[in-house]
Amino acid sequence: MCQAIPRETAPNGVPWQDLLPMTRHQKFIELTLPLPWLLASWALFASPVWWLGALPIFMFFLCALRLNHEAIHSNLGMSRRADIAILHFLSALMGGSNCAVAWNHMQHHRHAMGPKDHEGHCGEMTALEVLRYGPRFPVDLNRAAWSMGGRKWRLRILQDWLGVAAFIIFALWLGQRFLLLHLVAVAVAQCLTAFFAVWITHQGTTNSGLAARSQRGVLAKAAYLMFYHREHHLFPKVPVARLPELADRLDRGIAGYAESRRPVVSFLDSEKVGRGSPISSC
Repeated sequence: MCQAIPRETAPNGVPWQDLLPMTRHQKFIELTLPLPWLLASWALFASPVWWLGALPIFMFFLCALRLNHEAIHSNLGMSRRADIAILHFLSALMGGSNCAVAWNHMQHHRHAMGPKDHEGHCGEMTALEVLRYGPRFPVDLNRAAWSMGGRKWRLRILQDWLGVAAFIIFALWLGQRFLLLHLVAVAVAQCLTAFFAVWITHQGTTNSGLAARSQRGVLAKAAYLMFYHREHHLFPKVPVARLPELADRLDRGIAGYAESRRPVVSFLDSEKVGRGSPISSC
């Protein structure tokens, strides 16, 4: 009888601690990464061709997710208080509680794709199912973090939503089209987070033994390296900017690692390796 394949863990013998330090220049890049896209979206939203703002606001949300993600894992080389301040600030701009996301994301790492993984369970859905589920996803994350996160996380979530409310009130009071369109755009983005931030990197991996999917090539770069998700799960303390280096070490140094990799989008993957063989088989 075929037994369940155990989920992979970080392999031994791969140097990774040297990838952790962040220089001042690297910190500056991470902290300002979403800013050009935010300003570009606002400029376009305020212009006659306002619909062209859809692309930069999508890229802003992606870069904000990356910065938010680094703050969750304390990978910015800053104090924990500064990390939480970043989560609060981004919550206001992104239209949702990033502290609720943070609590659920840490559970996702502890219980990946298991019954206690409130974030990753949508990875088992079909594409259509996860798109339908999308609007409920942020609600479920907030409920889980509020009910199980304890007093500390409840206070942080409350601060997030106060920031969101303040930004909404400010935008409505100012009445500027670029801010109103920003509110609409981030509301839509919140509804698509389950698909783009979870499903796309975890779908089809539940019974594979793989930690997640991982992309190489132009799509990985276009996604600001967020598609090196397998490597992130194995070594979550490595900053996203250094994940390509870590992936190269794993591909070259761990037997079967490259061959077992499953890309996010196969036809846009640059390395023609084995497409998704399980880590071990019955």
